[in-house]
Amino acid sequence: MLYDIRLNLHYDYETAVGGGRHLVRVLPSNLGQRQRVVAASLSFSPTPGERSDFNDFFGSSVAAIAFREPHQTLDVRMSARVSVTRPEAGLDVSPRIDALARETAAVRSLDSDSPHHFLAATDFADLDPAITAYARESGDGSVATIAMDLCNRIRRDFAYDGTATDVQTRASDAFALKRGVCQDFSHVMISSLRGLGIPAGYVSGFLRTIPPAGQERLEGADAMHAWVRVWCGREAGWLEFDPTNGMRASNDHITVGFGRDYGDVAPIVGVLKTTGGQAGAQAVDVVPVA
Repeated sequence: MLYDIRLNLHYDYETAVGGGRHLVRVLPSNLGQRQRVVAASLSFSPTPGERSDFNDFFGSSVAAIAFREPHQTLDVRMSARVSVTRPEAGLDVSPRIDALARETAAVRSLDSDSPHHFLAATDFADLDPAITAYARESGDGSVATIAMDLCNRIRRDFAYDGTATDVQTRASDAFALKRGVCQDFSHVMISSLRGLGIPAGYVSGFLRTIPPAGQERLEGADAMHAWVRVWCGREAGWLEFDPTNGMRASNDHITVGFGRDYGDVAPIVGVLKTTGGQAGAQAVDVVPVA
């Protein structure tokens, strides 16, 4: 699938911001044959006084920007054309959990894809006994089977509610509420799997949405999305699951970056100098190219 993607992040500040520094992670990633960025651009208004672009430890594209002049709004605009060709799901060659532990221990690398980075508790994906008990209800089959069952159960047991949580909500809080958004469902699934000893990480990206039959697609109606990657052993490698929709990641999922949790791949983080509050809005278009 070939997509044109447009993103606009807009911020209004109650009082003028005297300066600020931000890290921005919104550009899609080049992932070999699976995902190829044909063209991409990232711009800011006002224009930052400083900008440097680099890839972080997990391979995500990062723009580091700094402002010195006062400003009362900030717009982040990204556009990209991306080709996505995920391989078809094959036979399940993932081991059971006890064998996975031996395969994980045999991995001597600490590069960005090493499963060792994705086993411990993190700020947003805390290890909670109640979540681990919930995870055990997915049985003791292969790792991929457990992950798919958890993915489907979270889709069934949790309600999508954009007002129940915020970007600071931890997995244990979302689990207690049984409500939230894609970020929360992903953190709950990550915490569930890590509680069982299965390496799991966070994926930030975009998802093509299809309007109901007979209705036109709304401009800017899409949003950034999150799902989960699971290390399913030496043979199967990393597989991706979308607990918000109860499915394996497909050609409609466009990857921005990977991390241990949301904190590693937040679209924008930073500091600024102001005496008032701020309000933000996000608009995303994911349009298939004929």
